[in-house]
Amino acid sequence: MQPVIFKGFAGTALKGDAFGSPDDPAVLLIHGGAQTRAVWDDVADALVRAGRYVIRIDMRGHGESEWPADGRYDFESFVEDLRAVLAQMASRPVVVAASLGGWAATAALGEEGAHLAAGLVLIDSVPDMDFDAACRQENLPGGKPCFDPAFTDTFDPEAAVDRVSSAAGQIKMPVLFVRGAKSELSGADEANRFLGHFENVEYAEIREAGQMVAAERADMFSATLLDFLERRVPRFAPEYRQGSDARTLRDALGCFATGVTVVTTLDQEGQPIGLTANSFTSVSLEPPLLLVCIAKSAGSLAAMEAAENFAVNVLHIGQQPTSNLFAKSGEDRFSGTPWSRGHNGAPLLSGALANFECRRFALHDGGDHVILIGEVVRARFEPRRDPLLYFRGKYRRLHFA
Repeated sequence: MQPVIFKGFAGTALKGDAFGSPDDPAVLLIHGGAQTRAVWDDVADALVRAGRYVIRIDMRGHGESEWPADGRYDFESFVEDLRAVLAQMASRPVVVAASLGGWAATAALGEEGAHLAAGLVLIDSVPDMDFDAACRQENLPGGKPCFDPAFTDTFDPEAAVDRVSSAAGQIKMPVLFVRGAKSELSGADEANRFLGHFENVEYAEIREAGQMVAAERADMFSATLLDFLERRVPRFAPEYRQGSDARTLRDALGCFATGVTVVTTLDQEGQPIGLTANSFTSVSLEPPLLLVCIAKSAGSLAAMEAAENFAVNVLHIGQQPTSNLFAKSGEDRFSGTPWSRGHNGAPLLSGALANFECRRFALHDGGDHVILIGEVVRARFEPRRDPLLYFRGKYRRLHFA
């Protein structure tokens, strides 16, 4: 066991422990309100023995973590704490969280935080749970309070209800919801209503346990958790071998983060055409060359191959709708997209992060793609914007630590 400290929202120090090898898939354990990380003792041990790297932390104002000087225990502070912790981790963990911790995890991951975790396990974390029951001292190991009394005095559970429900509908990653059948926090009906918000969720009920299921029946909870992890977030990395499933190779290539571009030109009738491409790279500075790869199945391929001039428009973070538009076939892509003719006549998308005007230099066969190499004759860029990124099949944005 190694002590760890994370910097939470507004610099609040969040203390915890790490178990196992950092090279193993990570699991982050978040306790409920008025609890501490000690509730995970047996679960952490089971996860490490199963080959997982485990980190558990105390939430702000709980256990050994800092009691914030500004007294902030509003829901937003807990959500931002978790986002900060996830951003400081070396890999995307599966988040396992109970009651209030589950609320914070749902909001953090559902509100544009999908890139921060590989999966989510919630324990009795319905939005309309009995928060007072969750924080009763008799529910704590040994019945001893280990938290700042200001937490229960100032935290407003009503502020979290709608936000958690809305965020749940945005979560696409694998989710497991676990409930103790004897729990006083909520009933099965409330749990089923909440599960309807998720797209990719499983449900498990442990009959012999109440709301402290991870501590009361750690054996059954750990077995349920490990079964979910091995099926949905397996320990061993997928492997591609020549001749096997091409999707696995595509997923492996998706581990290389790229920017997103729209390649444009004029067809023989002088009409603008374009398509989204993330296979783009610089080739040479002398002469100034770049390349893009265009699928042979693309409807605009013939026009791209015939054109003497074309442009590559690098998109910024606010142009995700433009990327989606130019990725769809049969769309009138330019009618609602501001653009202008460049020096060589090729369409330049207005407001792009960068525009490269090119003269066709060479065409090469590239399997199921054509490699189009262009000589850059003019380029301009916007230094104050951030790029739209693409990683593992999803749009991303830069995170500055």
